[in-house]
Amino acid sequence: MNNILHIDCDAFYASCEELRYPKLKNHPMAVGGLSNKSIITTANYKAREYGIHSAMPVFIAKKLCPNLVIVGVDKKYYKEKSIEVFDIIEKYAKIKEQVSIDEAYLLVEDKENRINKAKRIQKEVMEKTGIGVSIGISYNKFLAKISSDWNKPLGIKEINSSDIPHILKDLDISKVHGLGRKSTKKLRNIGIHKIEDLLSLDEEFLKNLFGKQGSYVYHVIRGEDNRKVEISSKRKSIGREFTFKENTLDLRILHSYIDEIAKILESDMNDRDIKAYTLNLKIKTEYFKTHTRSHTQEVPIYKKEDIASISKDLLEKLISNEKFRLLGISLSNLSKNNHTQLSLFD
Repeated sequence: MNNILHIDCDAFYASCEELRYPKLKNHPMAVGGLSNKSIITTANYKAREYGIHSAMPVFIAKKLCPNLVIVGVDKKYYKEKSIEVFDIIEKYAKIKEQVSIDEAYLLVEDKENRINKAKRIQKEVMEKTGIGVSIGISYNKFLAKISSDWNKPLGIKEINSSDIPHILKDLDISKVHGLGRKSTKKLRNIGIHKIEDLLSLDEEFLKNLFGKQGSYVYHVIRGEDNRKVEISSKRKSIGREFTFKENTLDLRILHSYIDEIAKILESDMNDRDIKAYTLNLKIKTEYFKTHTRSHTQEVPIYKKEDIASISKDLLEKLISNEKFRLLGISLSNLSKNNHTQLSLFD
């Protein structure tokens, strides 16, 4: 049963920048470092017509396309767009396993036609976020991923068990997830360029060449992949700590560190669009003894003012005759933020 979908955002970083700068949509553009010694991270489809691709040095890209526009990487913006996209997508599946900022596997168990479901996902994501996605559909993760790359952008492709292995034979070996650049180079050196060539190699040969990975490759190109779609692991806590240059019990200094950590944590939480309900304060003394205090509340914690105020209250309970050499704050009991809560101290 084809109950696995692989969702892959089309030229994600470049698509994000085209939303900010619509004029770039019909112009060759790449996201990456701004110096000639840097590399391209992502190229839009206009730039790809010139042969420009990710990991290509900027100076080579400019030779291929002298009028190429290069935009600097803005990871915070891309994370925000990623959250928008995958918050929409996850409602379509029983389980979502996000594997990177721009791709995820879905396990679906309803009886809706998979092509129709993929079209609905594409339509809603495009209408609400402006980002195009390609979707692969199959009975295992390997084939779902290969099919999502089949006819980008805005592609939908389904691979059935009856299609294997002949549908894969003409694909380049670089399409095999699990074969990196060094591995594909090894294979090309012995005349293996397409999956059809790869199918002629026995399992022992591939194991001798690549170890356990060789066995994985042997089976997946024959449509055998037992990996399950698993719920993406959630971060259990977020925190920062500082070790002081000199041991201290000076409250002004300690409070200044708390204020600095609170500012960093607020920024980190905004980037991840999360809130917390538990704050943990840790100190380490000059004699390397560690002490902790925690505070849990019903009102969420996500503003720097709240983080700092709670931390300073907890610090008072830890003051002793021993000077401190380290101070750390972590936030746990995390969940998504809906941006409607007020600060405790507003």
